[in-house]
Amino acid sequence: MNVRVLFFALARDLAERDVVELSIAEGTTVRELRALLVQEIPSLAEVLPNSMIAVNQQYAQDTDFIPDHAEIACIPPVSGG
Repeated sequence: MNVRVLFFALARDLAERDVVELSIAEGTTVRELRALLVQEIPSLAEVLPNSMIAVNQQYAQDTDFIPDHAEIACIPPVSGG
């Protein structure tokens, strides 16, 4: 299966890119995707545990399965006032 992962804010800065396309196994969960992203882009290890993940524009839980051709957004925590 193929998915497209979009990076925003700090995640984009750490990944040094806006988007990455990955091939994942059928039945991959959001939790497993986080681990795959760290393997692919180790600099994301510091931000991914606290980032929100959206699958096809819907916030996802770590136990949710990722469908084929999904668009995934990695949204790190924000701060400021």
